[in-house]
Amino acid sequence: MIAPLVLLLAVQDPWTALDRASKSFDTVRTLQADFVQIIDNPMLGDPDTTRGTLYQQKPSSFAMRFTEPKNDRIVADGRSLWLYTPSSTPGQVIRSAIPATGNTGPNLIGQFVERPRERYDARYVRADSNAAGAFDVVALTPREREAPYTGATLWITRKDGLVRRIAIVETSGQTRTIILRNVVVNQPINSREFRFSPPAGSQVVDQ
Repeated sequence: MIAPLVLLLAVQDPWTALDRASKSFDTVRTLQADFVQIIDNPMLGDPDTTRGTLYQQKPSSFAMRFTEPKNDRIVADGRSLWLYTPSSTPGQVIRSAIPATGNTGPNLIGQFVERPRERYDARYVRADSNAAGAFDVVALTPREREAPYTGATLWITRKDGLVRRIAIVETSGQTRTIILRNVVVNQPINSREFRFSPPAGSQVVDQ
């Protein structure tokens, strides 16, 4: 009975999974994946689902290019973070400084798996599995009071340590879940994916 109990306790240690995710992410220079994003705000009715392709290149280049809704995009070009959502605010572009943390930006995955022991309290939630493989599900609570979220849950692949799903509880109360599929790492990404030029006639709002 002792050996199975020891194994169970080891699996339920959140830091085993988080250390694996941190080590795996250290080796990632570029990442490309198809994404599904689900935003659930009980005050606004049914969840809002969007889709597209996510690109990341360390240290500070990032893009989410949406196919649903078409032409929406979020681009971090290494200097500024651009938010262009013609589906909801046509003719407007929001430009801001690149945030160190947040649910959109150049550190979407890294903010949860880089130095997690310093930055989070962690709890092992459960083991999970689907067609992509087996996962450890770990819940994080940020120790930093100024974090733009109150908690996050990660699905960490047991095979390679990559994070394939993130559910973020934002300070507003809404939950933003990002599911990554067809993940490709350390392959060249065309630099145009990280460039953004405001469309002609659009208004750029600095924040």
